[in-house]
Amino acid sequence: MGSGYLILGGLIMLFSWLVSSRLKSKFEQYSKLHLQNGMSGAEIAQKMLADNGILDVRVISTPGRLTDHYNPMDKTVNLSEAVYNQRNAAAAAVAAHECGHAVQHAVGYEWLAMRSKLVPFVNVASTYMQWILLGGILMLKSFPQLLLIGIILFAATTVFSIITLPVEYDASNRALAWLENKRMLTQQEQAGAKDALKWAARTYLVAALGSIATLLYYLSIYMGGSRRD
Repeated sequence: MGSGYLILGGLIMLFSWLVSSRLKSKFEQYSKLHLQNGMSGAEIAQKMLADNGILDVRVISTPGRLTDHYNPMDKTVNLSEAVYNQRNAAAAAVAAHECGHAVQHAVGYEWLAMRSKLVPFVNVASTYMQWILLGGILMLKSFPQLLLIGIILFAATTVFSIITLPVEYDASNRALAWLENKRMLTQQEQAGAKDALKWAARTYLVAALGSIATLLYYLSIYMGGSRRD
């Protein structure tokens, strides 16, 4: 399993790098595709929220790049400075996608609710699990239960990454459907938005696959230690 995992892990890392690079190039490409309607990402977001009858969600600008997210706790659509201000297909895609999460929240989308419930536990797990896993491997012969605890914590983050997939894909589908139904974009702009969101979704897919592979690796170490005992 050790050498097999190294090969699998290497392939996943390579695929992750390729997807990330492709995503970056796609967003750079569609950032140059200026919207004929002249709307900024913030304006796109505000209109999508209004069209869905969502009046209690604010659209705000947040510092950094690729920091776009929807916060269900304070009901804010947080758009990175570039997305908030720019008027191109990439900004429209990201803004509409994040509003897709707001729509999910408003209609009680079950996968989003499930993911939100896991957030506190995953935050704690992410803080301590690497140290517990390391200690568990070092103390495998004398205290194998420590590694098992680490595996349980890691499994929670893996479940979270898996649940994230339908949440992200659904948000993109809602965004693209709204953009098309309201005729917000030209055919070329719509195609660009769809392509950009497709590659963004693939980053979550690669992350989930990598998490599953890593979980299996830790399980193999634990099982191997148990068999030796």
